[in-house]
Amino acid sequence: MTTTTTQAADTDAADLPLGALLLASAKNNRDRIATQALVNEETLLTRDSVRNALVAKQGGRMTCRWEGLSGRLYTLGLDDVERAFLGLVLSIVGIGHITIAVVEDLDERRLVIVQRAILGLAGNDRIAIGTRL
Repeated sequence: MTTTTTQAADTDAADLPLGALLLASAKNNRDRIATQALVNEETLLTRDSVRNALVAKQGGRMTCRWEGLSGRLYTLGLDDVERAFLGLVLSIVGIGHITIAVVEDLDERRLVIVQRAILGLAGNDRIAIGTRL
């Protein structure tokens, strides 16, 4: 009976999207916020080069290997905007040396994702992000 339950849980986990699996394996708040930013961005996790550099199976769970991604940032075939966004995500985890000035390169959609991530990192959910009237 336990085997059946375990197999059912494994099947359910296999049916989850990659983003949900990575979020479930986040080790701490920074890891969760950075992962959520990548999931919200939607396009980078669909790229084989990013997934191969970032995602690993450890202890039976899909996890983010941020260090692996950092070491290959310039070999992933990303454009400047994608690389800037990914560099900022890595900085949320505490990896890399990127200046906040790269936000100038971001499109509006990615800028909002980074803003929300920074607020989450600061523990502030009271500041509204959006268009002013």
